[in-house]
Amino acid sequence: MSQSIVTDTKRNIGIIGNGSWGTALAKILTDNGNAVHWWLRNEESVRYLNEHQQNQHYLKSVKFRKGSVLPTSSLEAFFASCDYIIFCVPAAYAQSVLDRITADMLKGKQLISAIKGILPSSNLLLNDYLHRELGFPLQDYISITGPCHAEEVAAERLSYLTFSCIDESRAALVASFFTNTYLRTTFNHDIWGAQLAAVLKNIYALGAGIAHGLDYGDNFLSVYITNCYREMHRFLLVHFDLVHPSEDRPDMHTSAYLGDLLVTAYSLHSRNRAFGMMIGKGYSVAAASLEMSMVAEGYYASKCMQSVADTLGLDIPIATYIYRILWKGEEPAAVFRNIEELLS
Repeated sequence: MSQSIVTDTKRNIGIIGNGSWGTALAKILTDNGNAVHWWLRNEESVRYLNEHQQNQHYLKSVKFRKGSVLPTSSLEAFFASCDYIIFCVPAAYAQSVLDRITADMLKGKQLISAIKGILPSSNLLLNDYLHRELGFPLQDYISITGPCHAEEVAAERLSYLTFSCIDESRAALVASFFTNTYLRTTFNHDIWGAQLAAVLKNIYALGAGIAHGLDYGDNFLSVYITNCYREMHRFLLVHFDLVHPSEDRPDMHTSAYLGDLLVTAYSLHSRNRAFGMMIGKGYSVAAASLEMSMVAEGYYASKCMQSVADTLGLDIPIATYIYRILWKGEEPAAVFRNIEELLS
C-alpha cells in the first residue's frame, strides 16, 4: 500500500463524475489523507458506495477506507460542502450537469477540470464556457492533464499529472494535494494549451488505432505520431499567442503534451486507440460504440476541434483527415493513403 501524505483536514474537496478517472482521482486524494465528497447521479450508486466502499461499475479493485468518501446525489448539498470541485464528467455528457449549476453555486469555489475535452454544444473548453455563461473567474480554474491512465493509478503504478492555471501558485497548491509515492505532479500556466493538447492527442490516438486496424506497422506509426506531435505543437504555439495573456510560452516538449500523446496512441488501456482499431477493421462508428459500450472521446473531439481550427483559421491536416473518416464517412484506407503523403 502506498505511503499517505498528511494533509489539511479542513480542505473540502469534491468530485463530480464517477467513471474510471473520477474513481482514480478519488483514490489518489483519499490515499493522501483527504475525505472526498462525491456527487453521484442516483441514490442506488450512493447506497452501494456507502455499503461496499467501492465504485459499483468502475475500477472495482479500488477499495476506499470507511468514511474517506462522502457520496451524495444532491448537487446542491455537494456544492455547499466543497471548496474545491473536481469536474470529471466526459465532455460529451457534461452539459446535462452544467445546466444544473448556477453562478451562486460556484461563488468562492476553486474548479479543477479533469474532463480533457471540448463541450460539443458550444465548442468551448470548460473554462471558457464557465466564464462566458456564469462569469466564473479564470484564476479560480485549474486543469488536470496526463499522461495518466486510471487503471495504472488503481494499481499504484508510477504515474504523472500536470496542473495548469494562469496563476501558477494555485496550480502548484492543487498539485500538492495529489502528490504521493505513486503520483508525481508538475504545473504550468498554459491553461488553454494543456487542455487542447489533451483534446488533440485523443484524435491522433484514434487515428493511430485506425492505422493499426488497417495493418500499418510500427515503423509507420512512429512516423505518424511524430508528425502528429509536430502538428499539435505548431497549432498550440499559434493558439497561445492568440489567446493567452502571458508572453511566456511554456515548454511543450513535456509529459502533458508529447507524453500524453504517446501513451494514448500506444497503450492497450487507450479507449481511443481501441475505438480507432475497430474503425480501421471496418466497423461503423455505431458498431464500434456498441462493441465498446461507449464512444471514445476522440470521436466527439474531432468534430469540436475542427470547428475551433476553422474559426481561428488554423490548419490541422492530420486531425482533419481523421475527422473526415469519423464524421464524413470517408473510407479509412483511402484517407490514410492521403495521410501517407503528409508525413516526413
